[in-house]
Amino acid sequence: MLPATQALAHATSTAVAGGVSVGSINTSTSGGAAPRATTKPTKPAKPLHLSPITAKTPSVTYSGPVYEKTATGQVVPYTPPPTTTPGQASGPTGGSAVAATVAAKPELLVPGSLARYVNGLAAAPMSAPAVVQEVIWAGNQIIGLPYIFGGGHASFISPGYDCSGTVSFALHGANLLSTPEDSSEFMVWGSRGAGRWIAIFGNAGHAYMDVAGLRLDTSAADDPTNQQGPRWRPLRPANSGFTIRHPLGL
Repeated sequence: MLPATQALAHATSTAVAGGVSVGSINTSTSGGAAPRATTKPTKPAKPLHLSPITAKTPSVTYSGPVYEKTATGQVVPYTPPPTTTPGQASGPTGGSAVAATVAAKPELLVPGSLARYVNGLAAAPMSAPAVVQEVIWAGNQIIGLPYIFGGGHASFISPGYDCSGTVSFALHGANLLSTPEDSSEFMVWGSRGAGRWIAIFGNAGHAYMDVAGLRLDTSAADDPTNQQGPRWRPLRPANSGFTIRHPLGL
């Protein structure tokens, strides 16, 4: 029989010769335990951003800074255009502004993660993904047009829009939708539940959409202005009676 120290040396050399790692063999003669493996601490998960889809108050007042994205991609402070009274003379020769001419709406931006109501339009949050900003800016283009039943379904271009036509137009403007959907179709469109930025509410008779904290809707429900047609409105205090969907990933 080999002495203890010689037996340990023999076992170690045999393990190495046989291709077995000796890292797990405790060769300490002091009787101490083998050192434990250390694990790197994991960072806590970043909270998931979720835009609100309900609000206790209908107020949409905003007094913070507003910016505009120009045609060249620059972001500059926004200067609202001068307002004109209908029928007011537009030049030294008289006459009135041509109401049928609709100029492209500005692409407005505000700091933070919430869309803001600015002179009837929605200003997109700077921290939102570009596609969410495009949805908001597309929705702005039809604000103020009349409600027309079936509007926006035969074609995305229409003199007026109904509820689902309005939602379809805004989604199409961000390349999220290629064919207009009706309110029943929105009940099964996209992914289940409210998204991080967008929530689409649909039932057999109506559809509307919340985007980054503002509601795009043709109905004046829970809106103190009581104006009909496509408009940005306050969030509702509740959204009961609707199926909730969202674009995948948003």
